[in-house]
Amino acid sequence: MIDQTTGQTTDQPGISVGIIVEGDRVLMVRRRVREGELMWQFPAGAIEAGETAEQTAVREAREETGLTVEVLKLLGERVHPKTGRLMSYTACSVVSGEARVADEEELAEVAWVTLMEIPDYVPYGLFEPVQEYLGSELTAAE
Repeated sequence: MIDQTTGQTTDQPGISVGIIVEGDRVLMVRRRVREGELMWQFPAGAIEAGETAEQTAVREAREETGLTVEVLKLLGERVHPKTGRLMSYTACSVVSGEARVADEEELAEVAWVTLMEIPDYVPYGLFEPVQEYLGSELTAAE
């Protein structure tokens, strides 16, 4: 596939990220293997053939954390400045389950994080539409 912005060939699938809010917190996961500067992140994974970004966010939440979630809305897409991968960010809410490390090969830890704690987990900042969404959702829930 040709990346229209750089003209380079990209064979990697896009990544779908689930922004899962419950009450005044958002779910974050810590990967067993560090991905560049990424230690903590939101549940995420590669979009598989035939899946939408929203379907992937739901699947990855279940596979990684054991949560059943539903899609609220797509927050936005971008090429990640550090990885060069196409990223899709989907807001989700919890339908059932307790967040836990369901994929022990991939994850080391899960945490429910408040808006004020996010910079401790992601010191380089969030994608602006995600930051705006969390700013409105987590502030409203407090």
